[in-house]
Amino acid sequence: MSRAVSVSVTTDEREAEGEREAAGRSSGPDESSRRAPSGRGFPSASARSGRVDGLDGLRTVAVAMVLVYHVRPDLLPGGAVAVGVFFTISGFVITRLLLAEYARTGGIGLRGFYRRRWLRLVPALLVVCAACVVLALTTSLWGFDGAWAGAGLAAVFVVNIVRAGEAGSYSDMTGPLAHSWSLSVEEQFYLLWPLALLFLLRRCRARAVLLCTAALCALPVLWRCELWNPDAAHRIYNGTDTRADQLLAGALVAVVLARLRADDPRLATLRRWAGRLAWPTLGLLFLTAWKVPVTGDAGAWTAVWYTVGFLAVAVVSATLVAGLELRRDTRLSRVLSVAPVTWVGRNLSYGVYLWHYPIVRLLASLGVRDGRLSATVVLTTVMALLSYALVEAPCLRRGRRVRSAPGDLSAVSRPTAAPPAT
Repeated sequence: MSRAVSVSVTTDEREAEGEREAAGRSSGPDESSRRAPSGRGFPSASARSGRVDGLDGLRTVAVAMVLVYHVRPDLLPGGAVAVGVFFTISGFVITRLLLAEYARTGGIGLRGFYRRRWLRLVPALLVVCAACVVLALTTSLWGFDGAWAGAGLAAVFVVNIVRAGEAGSYSDMTGPLAHSWSLSVEEQFYLLWPLALLFLLRRCRARAVLLCTAALCALPVLWRCELWNPDAAHRIYNGTDTRADQLLAGALVAVVLARLRADDPRLATLRRWAGRLAWPTLGLLFLTAWKVPVTGDAGAWTAVWYTVGFLAVAVVSATLVAGLELRRDTRLSRVLSVAPVTWVGRNLSYGVYLWHYPIVRLLASLGVRDGRLSATVVLTTVMALLSYALVEAPCLRRGRRVRSAPGDLSAVSRPTAAPPAT
């Protein structure tokens, strides 16, 4: 699930806001208009690159679902569906920011992008890895046996590859860091998608970029259908290639909205339907989490879920994301934009995701049964707060200070023209 993405993208949002402000101070409106009169085919890209409070609130809801699933899968047997929500949010926000940069400058600063990703994701993850290794070396807690191997795999973002190659039940090789498989998927997406998007932006018209993104969304579905058999469940569930449609669905929403001008009648239609479908889509996600054993054996439905089901989640999540983006005045947007909920999603959801599963394993190793959910919530919140204050916030500040120097080669521009961790 990746909260990693969710939370991690807030760094880019903040930096993008700072860059827009700096651009506004350094050039007047006439100069800006001459530099990018039509947004290079994405006239709304810069206007739609700010933070959406409702999405931060949705991150809070999603990470809460994952936490409950890992502690009490009997309460939310399908809580793993929240991973797909995280993927779609990540694809949306990252693509929106990349398109905004391209519309402003005609290029994408790849070196700066990857630096910000590293500062946002890696330091906090390394602290969790180190804590798990220390517990493995200094205690006899079964939940941390061999944690050094899992820490090494998590630190280089390949846990999903290891899990995808396992047949039958998952081994305990990745132990308390098994949940970092979703971070691996997102990091691999962050590595590849900016390159692919930049290639499309440089070679294609904006309309073709949209069509190519839509086509890419369909490929993982066909690939899953080709791969499917019961022994391939781990391969499909953990693969970046087999989960890419959930990330690309968010990217597609970002491309569509960046393409439409504010006065485009199609945007009014999208806004109307997004508002109508927001509550039903959220209700459908909750119903799935409550009733559908996403990672369990559901008989014939398992094949459906592991082939077209992931795409269905992507469509539902993308609809919800579009609704929160386009209709910030709805009751759902206002509920998810309540300050405490938004603050948790923006600042703590990554830390909560990182720490909750090791804490679940710790409490299980200590034999805690009564009140395990409450204890997990309390301990996870404390560790997430410490992570934010001591690791993540300092790295965020450093990320804001670090800017690509003029002429940086990274700015590639268009020519002046419990249960197994989910």
